Amino acid sequence: MRGGKMARGLLGLRFVSKETIAKILEEAKEMKKILVERRNENILSGKTVVTLFYEPSTRTRVSFEKAAKVLGANTINIETATSSVLKGESLVDTARTIERMGIDLLVLRHSIVGSPQILDRELKVPVVNAGDGINEHPTQALLDMFTMLEKRGRLEGLRVLIVGDIYHSRVARSNIWGLSKMGAEVRVCGPSTLMPSEVGKLGVKVYYKLDEAIRDVDVVMALRIQMERQKSGLFPSIREFTNLYGINKDRLKLAKEDVILMHPGPMNRGIEVDTDSAYCDSSVIEEQVTNGVAIRMALLKLLIRGEILS
Repeated sequence: MRGGKMARGLLGLRFVSKETIAKILEEAKEMKKILVERRNENILSGKTVVTLFYEPSTRTRVSFEKAAKVLGANTINIETATSSVLKGESLVDTARTIERMGIDLLVLRHSIVGSPQILDRELKVPVVNAGDGINEHPTQALLDMFTMLEKRGRLEGLRVLIVGDIYHSRVARSNIWGLSKMGAEVRVCGPSTLMPSEVGKLGVKVYYKLDEAIRDVDVVMALRIQMERQKSGLFPSIREFTNLYGINKDRLKLAKEDVILMHPGPMNRGIEVDTDSAYCDSSVIEEQVTNGVAIRMALLKLLIRGEILS
């Protein structure tokens, strides 16, 4: 539900029920089997998925394309740098034009918060939010939760630490909404200048010292420092940020012995996470990429076939 209206697609996790999240995660288990066995299915044969990205992306866009193709759907990627957007065409007009060509689902990434909600009101096909400004990135949070579930067998009761640039992170917001609904304890840690003023009201525990925040956690999720959104020098230097909030093996020892280390990517290696930690036994960063395809396969199947509602 979104403000009393049922969304056709996945616009974010804030208004998605615990039951819907659980259904997506369960479906992803079956999709992961298909992916690992390198099978191609015809579940969505004859369907068309369009990715419309107004911001750069590699992992998310390719992941959606791979997911669609494995399920037998056609995929079209709209590069806004070479589209009618450069001629002044609005987001709504672009999306309406694409819809009239006979598509079945639209994946949108846009810098404006709320842009997927706008298209959900205007289009008849499901819209999937692949990131809207600093608001939400629901499929990333779903793949993160799926990875935790695979590694720990549960989400309820897990202690999850999200560390870094919380303010600009749509990944953090979606994870906070999703993990909290699934019964996890969420901690956030970062500089005060990169911490939303009202984040504590979301039911998370707020820390400003990493060595305190990381103690006895099950999961550590390091966030990318978003250089493209840093307009006003919100921390003194990259070196200072790394010294205070960078993940390394010594800091991981403060967490639980079987802690898992995550990162949504792309990773600024040596800044958020040092090289040794990024490829240590605790790291599941590369597995997150594979799980991203499985989650997006599950979503495409459920949404296009009308088997899921928020």
